[in-house]
Amino acid sequence: MGWGRIAFAGVTGAGLVAGLVWALWPQPQPVDLAQVTRGPLQVEIMAEGATRVRDPYAITAPITGYAHRAPVAEGDAVIQGETVVAFISPPDPALMDSRSRAQAEAAVTEAQAAVEFAETSLRQAESGLAHAVQQLERGQALADRGTIPVRMLEDLQATHDSAEQAAHAARAQLDLSRATLVRAQAQLLGPTGLYDPERDPTECCLRIVAPRSGVVLSLIDRNARLVQAGSPLLTIGDLDEMEIVIDLLSSDAVRVPEAARALIEGWGGEAVLEARLRRVEPAAFTRVSALGIEEQRVRLRFDLLSPRAERSGLGEGFRVRARVILWHGESVLQVPRAALFREAGDWAVFVNEAGRAQRRVVGIGRQSADMAEVIDGLEEGAEVVLFPPSSLGEGAAITDRAVLR
Repeated sequence: MGWGRIAFAGVTGAGLVAGLVWALWPQPQPVDLAQVTRGPLQVEIMAEGATRVRDPYAITAPITGYAHRAPVAEGDAVIQGETVVAFISPPDPALMDSRSRAQAEAAVTEAQAAVEFAETSLRQAESGLAHAVQQLERGQALADRGTIPVRMLEDLQATHDSAEQAAHAARAQLDLSRATLVRAQAQLLGPTGLYDPERDPTECCLRIVAPRSGVVLSLIDRNARLVQAGSPLLTIGDLDEMEIVIDLLSSDAVRVPEAARALIEGWGGEAVLEARLRRVEPAAFTRVSALGIEEQRVRLRFDLLSPRAERSGLGEGFRVRARVILWHGESVLQVPRAALFREAGDWAVFVNEAGRAQRRVVGIGRQSADMAEVIDGLEEGAEVVLFPPSSLGEGAAITDRAVLR
């Protein structure tokens, strides 16, 4: 064999060995890297809520009666003390069955007879009074001449007074009988006796005016109907005085600071509205979640601070999304939460040091949805591994996946 072939075989063998070594040599593991940065950090809770008009006025029927068709509609503006929002007139009488009508008709006949009897009695009493007046006048003339004794004149005076009182009693009895007749006749009145579909509602007995200025938020029923005293008629509110009502888990509600800010999104407009916490209700309530789990929730009420021009179209009961701000810092050292993992009860990360993954225990403070405050263990600018795989070990060679792309 010539020296040329020996040299070629040696070079080929060395190349094969080098390729085999390169193929078997551990390659750096591609990972996603991110830097530890310093900047603003905001801790917040995401929740769904609904708009409410603060201090709405619910108007109810003060008496039982016939409510006419409502003169206002939902969304109409009303002025305090001027706009009439409801008309209520006396209810129509109920229909009578045959027995009740027969009894009512008999009562009318009885009352008519009593009136006739009272009129006859009055005529008798007036006739007696006229006779007594004549007797008294004649007796007075005779007594003046001394023809009759004074005692006889006193008897004539007594007779006259009795006749006068009898006439007064007869007149009173006639008035009583006539009133009884009117009451008996009223019992015969039916619905057609009072109902007039074309009557002017402004002539009814009761007009209800708006107790405050605003808009009509809801009408229970706009049509005419019989209502009982205390029945709801409509609700009035001022859309300039809006609030946001949010239900939070009781464990989250205790974390909300006093006068906390909230950013309102997802209401349909482009602007992000601002709100401020006014009240945390003291009592929680139970709600069953979609998964069938009972949750203790607390209702929080936020005053909507954004002016009306920025929330045009937002009304009562609209669904919104709220970001309740628990804490805010302007210059905070922070690390992505995706880089954190638990190790023996502590938080830890993998740090990229010269292409090697080094495990490091870190102190973590407040956390937002994406970032976590770094208390100790990391410095600004350090590169950490995002979503570290379980196969990644201490000192393993790594490379940035973004560079490979």
